[in-house]
Amino acid sequence: MQFDSFVSRNAAGVCNNTYQGEAKRVLTVCSASALRSPTAAVVLNQEYGYNTKAAGVSLEYAIVPVTGRLLMWSREIVVMENWQAHEIIEMLEIMGLDRPVICLNIDDNYCYMQPELVSLIKQRYDQQVPTDKS
Repeated sequence: MQFDSFVSRNAAGVCNNTYQGEAKRVLTVCSASALRSPTAAVVLNQEYGYNTKAAGVSLEYAIVPVTGRLLMWSREIVVMENWQAHEIIEMLEIMGLDRPVICLNIDDNYCYMQPELVSLIKQRYDQQVPTDKS
């Protein structure tokens, strides 16, 4: 019980840290937060300078599960597959939050930072958000 309380306070502190700067806060989401969403977080940070975090929607597998705090922290959410977009949109509606949800349509066939995955993330993100590079 005490550990859960500590983790909750720590998560709130990280999400509300005033030293995060003014960069757009982007939450990247896949099923387990192990391969695709962490790769997307690195790519979007390196390519655009975004403040990124990665999470997963699968409660059984997610290393870092999507939480209400992460959704509130984010200003944009990038998902890998349509079913994840539907789950995130449902969570946002329940919370009364309005955030853009961008689906890159990338299947779970890649390793962390695999060059083909990095290339797909850049290409598909640029196709959907062509003018937003700040």
